[in-house]
Amino acid sequence: MNWIRCALAGLFLLLISARLPAAHPLAAPGVTSLTNPQVKYRLTDQHAIVLKRGKVTAVIVDNAAVDTKLLPGHRAGYNGLASLKYEGQEENLFVPALAGLNFEHIHDGTTRLPEKFEPRKFPMQIRIISDDTVELYQAPTPNWKLESCGRYQILADGTIEYTFECIPHADLFKNGYIGLFWASYIQAPDDRRIHFYGRRTDRPDQREQFLDARTPSHGVDSTHPPAWARFRPRVAADFPLTLVNHPSAYVYSRPWYYGIRDNYAYTQLFRPRDQIWFAQSPTGGGKQNPAWDFQWFIPNYQPGEAYGFIMRAHYAPWSDRTTLEKQIQTHLSALKQD
Repeated sequence: MNWIRCALAGLFLLLISARLPAAHPLAAPGVTSLTNPQVKYRLTDQHAIVLKRGKVTAVIVDNAAVDTKLLPGHRAGYNGLASLKYEGQEENLFVPALAGLNFEHIHDGTTRLPEKFEPRKFPMQIRIISDDTVELYQAPTPNWKLESCGRYQILADGTIEYTFECIPHADLFKNGYIGLFWASYIQAPDDRRIHFYGRRTDRPDQREQFLDARTPSHGVDSTHPPAWARFRPRVAADFPLTLVNHPSAYVYSRPWYYGIRDNYAYTQLFRPRDQIWFAQSPTGGGKQNPAWDFQWFIPNYQPGEAYGFIMRAHYAPWSDRTTLEKQIQTHLSALKQD
């Protein structure tokens, strides 16, 4: 009799699980204080927090202006990584007044944009998790009603792991997806290109190549989707955020890219499952200052549900691509497993 009861119980559980909806492929990992009530943090009245580990020093800022010896003339609205330096470096990787991994756009591909830079315009709260981890929390924004939390953790080798989680609190995104965008404004590099593995969009049978991509001008050939993209956003022809809706002739085949400034490589690495799109502008941060960016789309979202992605930003002296690929392999493996 016991085996019959066990078999019936197993069958019941199987039927119940079959009726449960599958988890959204972009469901939040449950890492930040937004989604995980077990996360403990303390608040601060400071607007800039220094994280240092290995040979890398990073400064995380909220949306307030900062004018200190460490961050002279940093403008309001530019959140995220205000400064990134390697041991012995005096100059910031990023444009000093701006930032990197700066969360700046929320959209749905329509021209309904009451505020183009909504994440920049409304307060963020710094939450200190530990000596090596801080979060930037933003309450539901006035226009899109998107609540979010970005966690910046500096790892043992100085790589920044960035985890972003968000909850839409209203069904306002008319094209059925949430579009989000991040920018890194690089301070006057000699080479404004980004470098990645990929192929031409119109040649799906082509073997991957190593590409050196520089867009001819802002908003032209500006974004590169993954070769395995499951989703293509519908975007209005007159959509004003031109870095979002102007795909290049390429797709990328490996989920990372880098740029070089002053003999240092800045590499952004992503989880394949998150379907991140690379983006770039030769002048996004000013005449000589490119933007090395990325964007993310959440299709089939549901109000009240949490979504998220994880990426890493690696910063180290540049020698050659082979050396860089060896340096980042551990990070790529970790992101693939998450």
